[in-house]
Amino acid sequence: MEAIYTAEALSTGAARNGHVRTTDGLVDLDLAVPVEMGGKGGAPNPELLFASGYAACFHSALQAVARTAGKKLGDSSVGARVSVAKEGEGFGLAVELEVIIPDLPHDEAQALADQAHQVCPYSNATRGNIEVLVTVSDD
Repeated sequence: MEAIYTAEALSTGAARNGHVRTTDGLVDLDLAVPVEMGGKGGAPNPELLFASGYAACFHSALQAVARTAGKKLGDSSVGARVSVAKEGEGFGLAVELEVIIPDLPHDEAQALADQAHQVCPYSNATRGNIEVLVTVSDD
C-alpha cells in the first residue's frame, strides 16, 4: 500500500486521562475516561474521536459511491455510535452507523450505504475485527 496521507499523533500522560496531540497541532486535547467507565468525564475520549472519524469517513465514501451512481444525496448525514464492552479478559468495540438520505427511496439509500461500507477505509480496517452495523433511517 502506498500512503497518500499519514496522520501522526502522540499520547502522553495517563493514557485515557492524558493528552493527545497531532504533529501538525490540529488536534491538541486533554482526555478523560467517561463517567460510565468509572472516570470523571468532561473531556473527549478515544471512542468519541473514533466515532467522529468513522462518521466523516463513511459519509465521504457514501458521497463517492453516490457520485459514481449518478445519485444526489441532498441533505444526507451519517451518525456513528462506538460502544466499548467487556470481551473476555479485555475489551472490545462495536460500531453502529446510521445513514440518512431523505431525498432517496429507502432501498436506493440502503444500496448506496452497502456500497459505501465496501469502500470506506474505516470499514475495511474494522471488517472481521469488530461488529459494524449499518442502518438506513428515513430521518
